[in-house]
Amino acid sequence: MQEPKFEIRALHTASTVTVYQAYAPEIGLPAARDGRFPAAWKRDRMTWIKPSFLWMMYRCGWAGKEGQETVLAIEITREGFEWALRNSCLSHYVRGLHPDQATWKRELKHSPARVQWDPERGLHLQPLPHRSLQLGLAGEATRRYADEWIVSIADVTELAHTIHAHVRNGELDAARQLLPAERPYPSGDTLLTHLGA
Repeated sequence: MQEPKFEIRALHTASTVTVYQAYAPEIGLPAARDGRFPAAWKRDRMTWIKPSFLWMMYRCGWAGKEGQETVLAIEITREGFEWALRNSCLSHYVRGLHPDQATWKRELKHSPARVQWDPERGLHLQPLPHRSLQLGLAGEATRRYADEWIVSIADVTELAHTIHAHVRNGELDAARQLLPAERPYPSGDTLLTHLGA
């Protein structure tokens, strides 16, 4: 069965959803140890969270890129995640979805969150036909994320290295078995309509 082009696929429970970020060890290691971001984490910058493990692997090069050597699985409340989605704006203008470019620019300027739909990735990090959600948090959303939404933070760097080793060795079934069990996120009829999905 063909995947819908725009759909959130994530590891989630009845109350939480897991998103991924990658940081330098001086941010990532204390965050995983303490379950919250350290003082060095910059609240005034937009921070991007990704529900797709393989898209995170594409972005951080299997935890090999400088400044992205520590991959974190961050469990946040579904309530917070959905607040960010409801209060987000697409990061690019779409004719027919937005009344005009000026309206979209105003929305973008005032939204505490923004959404990009980027090609999902396979085990070889090749682009797939369907899209993966990237959710950018700024201002109020960043504060809520850091202070209210986080349930747990786990360092999954070793998992990334192990899956990558299986892929390199051509052991794709072994790699697939270790992937987080991401499945469609229940978004109802209205949660994503303003985001083109």
